[in-house]
Parts: sequence; structure tokens; C-alpha cells
Amino acid sequence: MKRLGFLMFLLVFLLAFPKAGDAASASAKIFLDGQQLNLSSGVQVANVDNNIMIPIRVVSENLGFKVDWEKASQSVTVQNSITTVKMVVGSKTAHIDGSQVSMNITPVLSGQTTLVPLRFVSSQMGMDVKWDNQNKAVYLSSSGSMTDPWIDGNGTPNDPDTEVPSTPTEPVNPSLPGTPGSLASIDGISFSENRLMIATSGNVKPNVFKLSSPERIVVDLPNTAFSEVFGYEHTLNTKNSGELSVTGYPDVSLIRYALFSDSPSTVRVVINLNNAMDYTVTTENDGLVFINLNPPEAVPTPPVGSNGKKIVVLDAGHGGSDPGSNSVTGKKEKAFNLALAQKVEKLLKNEKNIDVIMTRSDDSTLGLKDRSKIANNLNADIFVSMHGNNSTAGSPTGTETLYTRAESSKLAQTIHKHLVKATGLKDRGVKTQNLSVTRETKMPAVLLEVGFLNNKNDESQMFSEDFQNRVAEGIVSGIKEYLNVQ
Repeated sequence: MKRLGFLMFLLVFLLAFPKAGDAASASAKIFLDGQQLNLSSGVQVANVDNNIMIPIRVVSENLGFKVDWEKASQSVTVQNSITTVKMVVGSKTAHIDGSQVSMNITPVLSGQTTLVPLRFVSSQMGMDVKWDNQNKAVYLSSSGSMTDPWIDGNGTPNDPDTEVPSTPTEPVNPSLPGTPGSLASIDGISFSENRLMIATSGNVKPNVFKLSSPERIVVDLPNTAFSEVFGYEHTLNTKNSGELSVTGYPDVSLIRYALFSDSPSTVRVVINLNNAMDYTVTTENDGLVFINLNPPEAVPTPPVGSNGKKIVVLDAGHGGSDPGSNSVTGKKEKAFNLALAQKVEKLLKNEKNIDVIMTRSDDSTLGLKDRSKIANNLNADIFVSMHGNNSTAGSPTGTETLYTRAESSKLAQTIHKHLVKATGLKDRGVKTQNLSVTRETKMPAVLLEVGFLNNKNDESQMFSEDFQNRVAEGIVSGIKEYLNVQ
């Protein structure tokens, strides 16, 4: 029996039984590899807020693990020769070998014992978990393929036509996504404007379905693996999974992603919802997959760039888990970038001959490659990225405009002329620099360094409304001049 697998399983069981409220705590039984566990007198499986919980006595008496209870901190530590798991009563954060892992329900005190959620381990350590509602029994298996931790209590999708693939028993190196040419790659994910965007390279046909209790939207991407670029820009733990935090959207609580299966290699992305939601799925030719949670509009919106309109993509640099530079007074660059980009967007929306698209319109995390892909997929006319500058050598002042490819030179010169006039700061000129967003875009692209965040004078102006409005007007004037629109 894989005792290590069951140790991890005892932590994560909370999601495996979304219908566990049907279980009667007084009569529920536990079977391990077909054998019923003989629990000590008075020891029972419990139902807490529709989650199956198990006393820590079962861990020590029936499985032989070492269990330590620290009364002062109300913490439980479970360990064997390989793994140490620490949980704290009332906390949704567990520590596995020192690494933090989130739980959806906390350990609780019940009489003279502590109850821990039974599921938080099955997804990570390869154990099958079944709930037999008729017989009120939990069946654990230390052999065979593992069911998905993001599936319902029966271990199968709510959609009966959807097969549950197995999970690899050993971690897969994200920098080695499989046989070259055989797999598509997942390069990045982001959530903005109430829609999930997945950037891919290669031919990807997503399988999207909904699950309930709790409400989720599941996106399976068969014949895919995480690219090396994904690992650079997003968190991937040793089990090739991670989370993307979401703020400002009341319907969505969290985005999770994982290398879900290796036969075939499948990446799964799950949108955790606060309530049931409908969605639409669109895929673009340049490898973008969109899961849109916005309700359909009563009147169809004309396609971007229709009627001869010019397409301008505005990029607010950094965002989300990437704050950019800190200003001299502790402000975040990402906040300045977004505030300025939103002001430019508002002005451009008044231009009848221009369609404007934002790479991010809120404080969301977005990879560099994702930003370029948005513009390339739209076949945009220009790409403008907005930033605050910083220097480790003193506190210089001034405005500069950067570009990479020769075809962007004219755009850089035109916008810079108006930008410098609007800021009133020192003119540091137009420069070439090898930057991802100006290199990977297929249209003229520039990156604007408006001023230096570590310079007191620059920073004090950059976070003022008057300055931002004036700079936004200057940027729009430069865009209109370059595109020759009235």
C-alpha cells in the first residue's frame, strides 16, 4: 500500500465529495484496498459543511503515521519517513514539506479530537476515492489510476460523456513538454474582462464542460503540455499545477491549472465559480482560446476593425502578481500603467475610425507572450505599451520611447514627439531595445517610458490626474497622426 499516497490523500478529500452532505456521519465506513478499517470505539467519520472529515486517530491507529498535536498553536503534524504535512485548526492553508497548499475547508476541533478534511491528498498522490451514497461508505484504493481532484464526488465528471484521464504518477518537467512536434504547448493564461484567455502554440481543440457542487467550468486541452515559457511567467509546482488569483470579478473565485494526464498529455484549467454561470467558447487562428463569461449582447457587436477602422492595442505593463517597479514613495508601477492606459482607451473610444483593445483592463496577470498574441491575433495596426521607468543608478528624470523592429521607428518618433511635449519632462529620446512585446508583435509597436518612478519630481507628477490626462491626450494625438485619422 502506498502510505505516502494516503497521507497526502487525508489532506485533500474536501473536493472529492461535493455531495457528501448525503452521508450520515454515524454510519459512514471506510474501506482501504477492499478492507474495511476497524475504527476504535467512538471514532466516526464526520460530515462538516458537506465535506467528509476524518479524526486524526485514524491516521495514527489505522495507518501507522506519526501524529503530533500542538495545543498552543492548535496545529496537527502528520509525518512518515518521506513527507510532513502540517495543518492548523481554522486555517485553509496546509504545509506539505514546507510548501503552502490551499484547502477549501479547515481542520476542526470536535470534542476531544481533531477532524481533518479527507480529500486534499487524492489529487496529488495517486489514490482512487469513491463515495457509495447508498451504503454510506468511502472506498480508498492505493492502486490504479487516480480520478481527477476537480471532479465530483463519484470520481466521474457530471458530464457522463466526458472521460476522466489518469494523472501521471511522477512529475513531468514543464521544460520537456513531450516528443517535439507531437504536442501543442500552453504558453500562458490570463483572466480579464470576465473571460479566460489561454495562449497556445499548435492545433488545440478544447473540451469545455461544467461541474456543480461546487460550481466550476473545466477546460481540457488534449495533446498539450506546458511550455518552458509558461513556467517562466506562471507558477508551476513540482506536480505541474498552480493557481491564478482573480480579483474584481464577483462570479469567479480562482483559476487553477495542472498537467492533468499523460495519456494523452492533457492540460486542464478550472474556473472556480461563486455561482452557476453560462459561457461561450471561441478559438482564434493564432492559438488563443477564450472562455467568455459575459452574457450575450442583445445587438451583435461588429467585428473589430470592420468598416475600415484602425485597430489599436493598448498594453498596460505588468499587473496582478507582477507589480513592476516600486516608486520612491512605495506606489506600484502596474497601477500607474493601468490608470494611464484606461485614460488613453477612453479618449480613443471617441474616435469613430479607431477600434481600441486593451491587453488588460484590470489588475490581472498577463504574460509577455500573451500580450503580443492578442495584438497579432487581431491583426492590429499598432501596439502601444505604457510603463513607468526606473533606475538603480541614481534618480534620472525624463521621458523616452523604445522600439525594436525598424518598421516601428516612424510610430516611435511620432508618438514620442507628442509624449515629450505632454509630460514636460526631459527628452531622453527614441531608442532601440530588444523587448519581448515590441519584438514579438507583427505590427509597428512601441513601449513608452513616461517618467522615472524613483525620481521624486517625476513620480509626484506621474500619479496626478492632471498629468495623466495630459499625457493620455498626447499619446492619442501621436496615434492619430501616425494612423492619419481625423
